[in-house]
Amino acid sequence: MGDQTRVETVEQAKQNQEYAQALTDLLFQLADDDFILAYRGSEWLGLAPHIEEDVAFSSMSQDMMGHAVMFYEMLEELGSGKADDLAQLREAGEFRNAILVERKNGTGDYNDDPHYDWAYAIVRSYVYGLHKLVRLEALRDSSYAPLGLVSRKMLTEHRYHLMHWQVWLKQLANSTAEARQKLEAAITKVWEDAGELYELGPHAANIVRFGLITGEELLKQKWLNKTKEVFEGAGLKWPGEPGKPQEKGRSGEHTADLAIALATLSEVYRIDPAASW
Repeated sequence: MGDQTRVETVEQAKQNQEYAQALTDLLFQLADDDFILAYRGSEWLGLAPHIEEDVAFSSMSQDMMGHAVMFYEMLEELGSGKADDLAQLREAGEFRNAILVERKNGTGDYNDDPHYDWAYAIVRSYVYGLHKLVRLEALRDSSYAPLGLVSRKMLTEHRYHLMHWQVWLKQLANSTAEARQKLEAAITKVWEDAGELYELGPHAANIVRFGLITGEELLKQKWLNKTKEVFEGAGLKWPGEPGKPQEKGRSGEHTADLAIALATLSEVYRIDPAASW
């Protein structure tokens, strides 16, 4: 199998151990990013600014969780384990999501005096969403045909999500002085972690060599160009080069926030993983 050979089936992918490993690494990044951010979105259920947004945010989080499931199911086909187990039973160090998506939003807990930051939720969702758009567009040409197919399906749904976040970004940017101030503070905070989004982890070379997705630098530039256009269109100052967190989420280094989130996410499932949920 050549480095850029198109792979049509799971069986073909398994024939080359290096290819299968690179594909597995990429799929865990894709799945874990969506899975964890979907959970963070679910924390706004009943807490969003108004009932219409409560429904909208919950719906988009459910969509994102559905995307994560598709990626976990692809991992199951490759022999990584049951999709449900991959989502619910792995330890924090086994996750490959970016640090940005796992950050807790504000103080308190969902069931105990939550004080979440709506501006941060909007900016994080939008910045990640723009990155996801670029990534899905790149995956359409993946050498692994099933990944290209599922990415094309996700893109249609994802574009509606981006339209929603764009409306909110412009509203906050052009509302009251307080709203503008909170938005700018949220951008600064999100931007401190955003530089890790486009990274492909310790096995990036093989992921790119096998044509699974384009290289990090091209992903970065396309994402930055889209994000800059969005910020400037809303009258927001461009924050420049994004920062990177101390932890390396793509390598399994995470904050305590992820372990707490996973404990909540898997609490019921861990009672009896063999049960039909």
